[in-house]
Amino acid sequence: MKTALVIGATGLVGSELVSLLLADDRFEKVVVFVRRSTGRPHAKLEEHLVNFDAIDTWKPLLTGDVLFSTLGTTLKQAGSKDAQYKIDFTYQYEVAKAAAENGVKQYVLISSAGASPQSRIFYSRMKGELEQAVKQLSFSHIHILQPGILQGDRKESRPGEGIGLAIASALRFIPGLKKYRPVPAKTVAQAMINAAFRQQQKKETWTLEGVFGLAQAL
Repeated sequence: MKTALVIGATGLVGSELVSLLLADDRFEKVVVFVRRSTGRPHAKLEEHLVNFDAIDTWKPLLTGDVLFSTLGTTLKQAGSKDAQYKIDFTYQYEVAKAAAENGVKQYVLISSAGASPQSRIFYSRMKGELEQAVKQLSFSHIHILQPGILQGDRKESRPGEGIGLAIASALRFIPGLKKYRPVPAKTVAQAMINAAFRQQQKKETWTLEGVFGLAQAL
């Protein structure tokens, strides 16, 4: 059985991921690193409240079989591009780097459709830069998922997101834009878990259609 490490456990995909991991008999322990408690009492769950600016103080705890990275924020929540970059790139990269140095073998990252280090869009470029950076780390297997807009019940209110989801839902009918259609957070979470049991290639990137297919794979 495996030990799962999770960052971003209180977010939309992260919370779904933790629920699925706790119910999955293939994982004997689920270790989460959070800034605020998940509020979940469970025999398999080990929770650490951490300061992501001081990773050296908790780096020794990053030991297990697979690191699931679902950490992220919005520009509005972060308050600035620099603050968002710190959460979405710096924190995720530093945790991944520390886990790789500690001997964690597998890494599963939620990125974004359209991610590219050459993108003119700040968010897409940031995600692309993160993908590029983590691919250089010494994990045995790296899986990167690039879903479209995420669908699910968020803890915080995002008034504009409902409009965005409606627009994105219509994209499936437009040639070339289907990859941007919404995907349920639980589907992404299940795809992440299934990816952790694939070892065909050292590095794999899953676009939206691949995410849906991966979620169904055994």
